[in-house]
Amino acid sequence: MAPGMSTPAGTTDSDPAPDRCPCRPLLDRFGDRWSVLLLISLQDGSKCHGELARTIGDISRKILTQTLRGLERDGLVLRTVLDGPVLRVRYELTALGRSLAGPLSAIRGWMDLHQEEMEAHQRAYDARATDPGVTDLRRARSARRATAERTPTGQASSRTRWSTQTATARSSGASAPSSILTP
Repeated sequence: MAPGMSTPAGTTDSDPAPDRCPCRPLLDRFGDRWSVLLLISLQDGSKCHGELARTIGDISRKILTQTLRGLERDGLVLRTVLDGPVLRVRYELTALGRSLAGPLSAIRGWMDLHQEEMEAHQRAYDARATDPGVTDLRRARSARRATAERTPTGQASSRTRWSTQTATARSSGASAPSSILTP
């Protein structure tokens, strides 16, 4: 697409806001911590709120409710209130939610197949010495340059004297003396 042309979402390809991609909300939904686990859990059939909480494990009631509401809003989960002496709420996958069974099973199969390999990579990464950060590398480079600019007698080189004299003259507001202009 040529620069500046309009995209179907109404943005231009030079638009700096990548979050305007129409798929972003869906990626956010599947990228959260709980949605995929809930969808997988509901593949076995409808479940009550408490059953889902026990199946998932360490999820708070608030987060479970918020996630289920989001999945219901997206049309992936159907919420049914059952009348009786005690009101019960059951959740089940909609046809759209069931259509995710294949892709989710493929991802889960890939994870099962490669989990040990990934854990080995994680252990190797965690065991190695940490690499210096960019700031540490820049400081080390600056220190090497400062050392290289000193003459063998420990005196600053003409380049360092020039920089220091120029900075001093500029900070005092005076015009540069002739000794500064000749290195």
